[in-house]
Amino acid sequence: MEIERSEERDAAIRAALPHVAALGWTRAALSAGLRDLGLEPLEQDWLFPRGPVEAVEAWCDLADREMEEAARQEDIVSLRIPDRIRRVLMLRLERNEPHKEAIRRALALQSLPWNVPSALRTVARTADSMWAAAGDTSADLSWYTRRATLVPIYGATLAFWLQDDEPGFPATRAFLDRRLADLARLQRRPAKPRQGTAPAA
Repeated sequence: MEIERSEERDAAIRAALPHVAALGWTRAALSAGLRDLGLEPLEQDWLFPRGPVEAVEAWCDLADREMEEAARQEDIVSLRIPDRIRRVLMLRLERNEPHKEAIRRALALQSLPWNVPSALRTVARTADSMWAAAGDTSADLSWYTRRATLVPIYGATLAFWLQDDEPGFPATRAFLDRRLADLARLQRRPAKPRQGTAPAA
């Protein structure tokens, strides 16, 4: 499902964010944000027809785009691929540090059984955006495998970061480094030959 993008939706999301910590991702938070913009609260009905869960998807998409722009500003393509992914993921967390409670509220909303498809779409888009920000241009099977391996790393790091209140979150950075090191070791490990077959010479 393609996500709709517009300046009006971006502005509504940014205006609602200060209200989400207290009100959650709700119609009330969206209404408060629209009022701050001098707009009628009912405008949320055409901005986000599927309600707050669509607003969460729109926010994640906005964060993806902002992350990609921040990566371009840093010219991270000069780094090695693992370092690019590390930096992109940390950019995502650094930019969202003021919105930890909004992220917790978003995860709670997306964890409801009827919102799981929305959660899957969101994390898939974010993994795609991270690899795009890292300069990945693959078009073969590796396009899928790279994104599939990044999703659990991002998810685990995000969960750890939400509990890390130390300035600069060094523990989260160390946690991410361990996950990336584990992945690198797995990728270097030679596959075991099947029983009854001789390894290639």
